[in-house]
Amino acid sequence: MRLAVAQTTVREDPRESPELRASGRELRGLMREAHRAGARIVHFTEGAICFPDKRVMSVDGPDRVGPADWNRFEWTVLRSELTATAELAGELGLWTVLGSAHRLTGPNRPHNSLYVISDRGVVVTRYDERMLSNTKVSYMYTPGSVPVTFEVDAVRFGCSLGMEAHFPEIFGEYERLDVDCVLFSTTGGAPGFATEVRGHAAVNSYWASFSVPAQQSSVAPAGVVAPDGEWAVRCPRDGTPSVVVVDIECGSDAIVNSLARPWRRTARAGLYDRYIVREDARSDDRSLF
Repeated sequence: MRLAVAQTTVREDPRESPELRASGRELRGLMREAHRAGARIVHFTEGAICFPDKRVMSVDGPDRVGPADWNRFEWTVLRSELTATAELAGELGLWTVLGSAHRLTGPNRPHNSLYVISDRGVVVTRYDERMLSNTKVSYMYTPGSVPVTFEVDAVRFGCSLGMEAHFPEIFGEYERLDVDCVLFSTTGGAPGFATEVRGHAAVNSYWASFSVPAQQSSVAPAGVVAPDGEWAVRCPRDGTPSVVVVDIECGSDAIVNSLARPWRRTARAGLYDRYIVREDARSDDRSLF
């Protein structure tokens, strides 16, 4: 399975239609590049078309953060760019995962989401960020409530978003759901998030894709982490929009998955209970050499 991960220019003012269209063109250009490189699936960052700035959206802004006015978003332009992206995914036969605000029925706030678009150009599922920041949950978004997985050519993917790198339970849950790779998209937290994602991949013995804005690449470029916690591939650190690819190995063909994950599951299921010594004074007294 050849996976592509991209870093793109993230725009923050949803009122600017030309900027939203520029994001769409850039994103689709990288889709074509990923396709030429033989990718089966390409992964983009949080808010790939636009990630609205909290001060731009604030009814009390820009000097003070307050409730977001989502009427400021050019929803029609966003929908047009998403539609064009889905159509291209179908033309290229390329699975495409990208972050976007997902509009709900008023007066409910949008979700902060990842759309999963199939190689037929159809949205097959959507992940909504569950562990929101204080600002996001107080003023901007409606939290999601469930994990989301999907399969491409027998490879099972999970989705994560935003600040969820801070929450190991999100990544542990995907291990229990038997994913081979987690796609994590974010616009913040670099390089700390990059370090956390490496740890989650190693602890759970799966691949992890890390997609961030190109603006952050000097300190934490996008890339893919192997199940041993090491970077398998990374985008350039020069601030330019780019895409890189890697062939990920899953299941019994990858020794780290075939041995490490089953052993950890066995250990967590009470393996050690029968070996614990009871009523041994030298075990119970913790003040001895």
